[in-house]
Formats: sequence, C-alpha cells, structure tokens
Amino acid sequence: MNIYEKLINVQAELKAPKSQFNSFGKYNYRSLEDISEAAKPLLKKHGLVLTIADKIILVGDRNYIEATATLTDCEKNEQIINTASAREAENKKGMDESQITGAASSYARKYCLNGLFCIDDTKDADSMDNRKQGKPEPVISEEQASKIALVADEVDANEKAFCKYFGIKEFDQLPASKYKQAMAMLESKRVNNENN
Repeated sequence: MNIYEKLINVQAELKAPKSQFNSFGKYNYRSLEDISEAAKPLLKKHGLVLTIADKIILVGDRNYIEATATLTDCEKNEQIINTASAREAENKKGMDESQITGAASSYARKYCLNGLFCIDDTKDADSMDNRKQGKPEPVISEEQASKIALVADEVDANEKAFCKYFGIKEFDQLPASKYKQAMAMLESKRVNNENN
C-alpha cells in the first residue's frame, strides 16, 4: 500500500469522540490529546509516523501559530503534510504570553489533525434549533465558548443570568455577533470585582 491508501484506512478506523466535558460551559468537545491517543495505535498498525511542529508567523501586527503535521510512511519514506493556523488572542487578561501562544498552538494543532484525519468538528445537526425560519445566525466557535466559560468562571459570573440575558441555554449557543458584547460584560464584571 502507498501512504494515501494507508491514510484512508486510518481515517476510516479512527474514532475520536467528544469525550471531554466543559462543566461550566456545559458542552462536550474533543481535545488534541484525544485525537493523538486515538491515532497512535492506528499509526503503528499501518507503519506510519506522525510529527507536528509549530512556527510563528507575523501578519501585520498579529502573531499566528502555524502547525504542520507530517505523516511519514516508514516502509516507503513517503510523506503527506497538512497545515493549519490559529491567531493569538488579542485579549491577554488572565493569561500570560506563553499561555496565549500555547492555546493558539493547541488550537492550530488540533485543526491540523482534524484536516489530516478528516475529523468533522462542526456542531451536530441535532444540536441546532430547526424551528426557526430562514438562515440561522452563526454561533461562536468552540474556542470562543471555552474562553467565555473560562472568563466567566474567573469573575464568578452567574451562568444562568448570563445565558438568560442572551436568550441561550449554554455558552456555545451564543450568536457570533454577540461575542464582543459578552466578553465586554465579563471584563466589566472583572473590573467591578477588583474595585470592590
């Protein structure tokens, strides 16, 4: 088999369910580690080696982390390379610079492997409200939902009140157009907490 045939087999056999649970945001997700651990026995079975490397790319005044996954066939020395990028967050409150870079690295690596192994990380159709007419408004990304959950936890925000204010049941249902407003509210609460 050539490397593409082996990759097809890995893609078909790989099972990486969303086994992680964010208790504050109340949603399931899969981590980079979940994908890596699920892939390791299949890579060994098919004689493949996977390596991932990062590099920082400056675009304008913003840093992007570009992750590159290289899949190598041990028998034929053939390779398949896939890349994905993630921008470092602008808002650095509550995180030092290394944590911001690390979060962007994990995000880029995860989506790099999603692409290589054909893992669909979109929300399930069953989780959407199909009763509304017309095109539904896009919701925030998994990364943004995690950030809201993290900041809300840090500032001891009332999750029920927050969700009720935005007319949602869980953080990951927040409309993308409301993300900046939501983060501003949480940061305002942080300032109030610090002043009291």
